[in-house]
Amino acid sequence: MLKEERHRLILEQVHLHNRVLLTDLAESLDVSVDTIRRDVKELDHQKKLNKVHGGAISHGFLSNSSLSQDVYLQPEKQVIAKKAVDLLKEGQVILMSGGTTNIELVRNFPRKFSLTVFTPSLQVANQLMDFPNIEVIFVGGKLLSEAKFAVGGMVINLLSQIKVDICFLGTGYLDSVQGLTEFDWEVVQVKKAMIASSKKLVLLTVSNKLNSVQRYKTCDLNAVDVLITELPNTAPKLDPFREFISEIL
Repeated sequence: MLKEERHRLILEQVHLHNRVLLTDLAESLDVSVDTIRRDVKELDHQKKLNKVHGGAISHGFLSNSSLSQDVYLQPEKQVIAKKAVDLLKEGQVILMSGGTTNIELVRNFPRKFSLTVFTPSLQVANQLMDFPNIEVIFVGGKLLSEAKFAVGGMVINLLSQIKVDICFLGTGYLDSVQGLTEFDWEVVQVKKAMIASSKKLVLLTVSNKLNSVQRYKTCDLNAVDVLITELPNTAPKLDPFREFISEIL
């Protein structure tokens, strides 16, 4: 495989999943980790991604603004956000994970709604501060510097003490057999606690992430109440998920 093709595929994965590991890239491209490390270093020098220890992160993931031109598949994420916002009701207590799709959802929140939002995402909390009618509760703990996402026992303990109306969960990897998975063990533990603290679980994902799998499992599909993608709900690509998820938007 030519270097240019490797670079294209690396950027595609980084932009799609926001954070990727060098080992996963090496396995998927069937090259050595050293080769991938050199590729990522070169792409970092070209300012096409951010190199971090053991992996790479997209510029859009690090940006505090969803208006950034670096947000990958932003039109698709805007479609998802417009569908998701229809699930909101006045006075709800909401729980939100991080990610660029959830930030798009925040930007579409009704200005007049009074809501309470819990989130372990520093970026989501920051976006919510612009809404005077929304009470924002940051679920704090050890902060992952790249993801700006709180993890650890303090977060899990706080989440165990609440029961929210609806949880909007960003999706790393989603498969009809393996369910929802991630590569970060600490993030998985927080997401499990978020699911347990919610009456209704809504997954938000671009369709490009469907049929992808990582090493650590967050939940089975039957734990999901609503799946929202940018696709029409009749799209054949969604068929494998209908057996497990009753509502697909």
